[in-house]
Amino acid sequence: MTAGRPDFSRSSHAPPAGLPLRHMNLADAVLLIGVVGLAVLAGNSVRHMLVPLTAPAQVPIHLDILSLPGYALRTTLRMFAALGIALVFTFLYATLAAKSRRAAQILLPLLDILQSVPILGFLSFTVTFFLGLFPGQVLGAELAAIFTIFTSQAWNMAFGMYQSLRSVPTELEEAARCFGLTGWQKFWRLEVPCAVPSLVWNSMMSMAGGWFMVVYSEAITVGQTRILLPGIGSYVGVAISQKNISAILAAILAMIAVILVYDQVLFRPLTVWASRFRLETAVQDEALPEPWVLRLLRRTRVLRSGINLLLSFVRKIGSLPLGRRQGRFRPSQTVLSQRLSDGLWWGVVGLVFLCALEQAWVYGRAAYTPGQIGHVVVLGFYTLLRVISMLCLASLIWVPVGVWLGLRPMRAQRAQLIVQYCAAFPANLFFPIFVGGIVYFHLTPDIWLTPLMMLGAQWYILFNVISGASSFPPNLLEVGQNFEVKGLLWWRKIILPGITPSYLAGALAAAGGAWNAAIASEVAQWGNETVRAHGLGAYIAQATSEGDISEVALGVVVMALFVLILNWLVWRPLSDYAYRRLKLS
Repeated sequence: MTAGRPDFSRSSHAPPAGLPLRHMNLADAVLLIGVVGLAVLAGNSVRHMLVPLTAPAQVPIHLDILSLPGYALRTTLRMFAALGIALVFTFLYATLAAKSRRAAQILLPLLDILQSVPILGFLSFTVTFFLGLFPGQVLGAELAAIFTIFTSQAWNMAFGMYQSLRSVPTELEEAARCFGLTGWQKFWRLEVPCAVPSLVWNSMMSMAGGWFMVVYSEAITVGQTRILLPGIGSYVGVAISQKNISAILAAILAMIAVILVYDQVLFRPLTVWASRFRLETAVQDEALPEPWVLRLLRRTRVLRSGINLLLSFVRKIGSLPLGRRQGRFRPSQTVLSQRLSDGLWWGVVGLVFLCALEQAWVYGRAAYTPGQIGHVVVLGFYTLLRVISMLCLASLIWVPVGVWLGLRPMRAQRAQLIVQYCAAFPANLFFPIFVGGIVYFHLTPDIWLTPLMMLGAQWYILFNVISGASSFPPNLLEVGQNFEVKGLLWWRKIILPGITPSYLAGALAAAGGAWNAAIASEVAQWGNETVRAHGLGAYIAQATSEGDISEVALGVVVMALFVLILNWLVWRPLSDYAYRRLKLS
């Protein structure tokens, strides 16, 4: 496998490397104008980060429609800044965990813990840290907002790339050894291309998760600290507080437009490019259509020449003979020396863990009472009941729909595109509708706030079920038809066992999303009306608004423990069982 690059060679007249500017054509001019315009707008937005911190607190967020394009641009810049940081984090973290056995023993459990920590629980700590890092500047608040979005993007990207690096086929590993590739060359020529499809998909889903956090990252309220950063999120927050329905609808349209633009310009070409690195040998039912951006780029001359030069430079960097060659003999450690080194390693890790546990015990005894801890644990069970209810309801609705869509290739392809747009749309924009209905009809918040969890998390289940049904072996379906297996028996004996591994992956992601969404969904606001349910999410949200760091820490730790215990006792055994007994080879 070679390092991938966009295929610009279909043109009959390939431009030379040093093509002068006088050979520019109309496509060059159009793309150059667009790139220069975006660069100017981005530079103008970045300039506002250096103003004093009092400015965003004093200048109100304008709800007129003409302000939306500027707000949308600043929000998009924060989203892509967070995505860029998450990409760098993914390459460093996942590669270290995949390459080092001892590093993986620490990094993988740590990643599991980071995934379980509620994202909004970071706000109380990160806002204080970044505002202290850049006192009196908007840059500190901007970094706090970007970091909040980053925490909603990084973990699944890192875990997906780690799984891809660990799943490189053995025959390709042997080919790399036969060619004598060094560790650096093998990483860029073999392992990264194998991880590209997963990385592109997880980047798209990370952008979807980031949109959910926009409202909370741009309208920061921690205790007496309230900062509104200009953007779609703060625009929506002000519109909700003022009960301005027209402004909310305008924000929804602006957000849809932004999602469509970056999907067409960036993610659609990346998806087609990433399909070149899929390892499946089966012939695809239908090739992905070529995006208009790639068609336009292929018509250019100067830009195409510049991109080819850049890709040639990148390939040379990836071909540098750095590191040890894979085919060389490396003497293995003796059993005794390996046991001694492992014992020393785990001794150091255990000592660090005991020291941290001792500090946590001292702080917990001084800050909390047993009754307070018990109360928070009981609230955790309330939220757990909502998460389970959400999973059951979403499964009953979307598993049959996903099977129906996934068993037809054309329907599956179109449905996956629609699901991507739905997942990217921030579900919290629908919260005011639920709040208005609960207040108007005098409904019980403990029950009717539960569907708010499902709005964003349900798409993980639907997409994974579609994926599982799409990859279901056609010969097994034909066997069921020949034996006239129908109705409930067909669901129990044929389709449900086949899609169980994919369903469990989606259900696990949906459960994690529901726990994170609990902080936003158990307390919802519409103007002066606030509805609050009993649960751990409402407890953390209230402690965050009051600036009580100790209560926030207690709620975050208890929620993380709930998620970890469920992962270890429920999800991981179920996933292992599905992989061993139900995986379709």
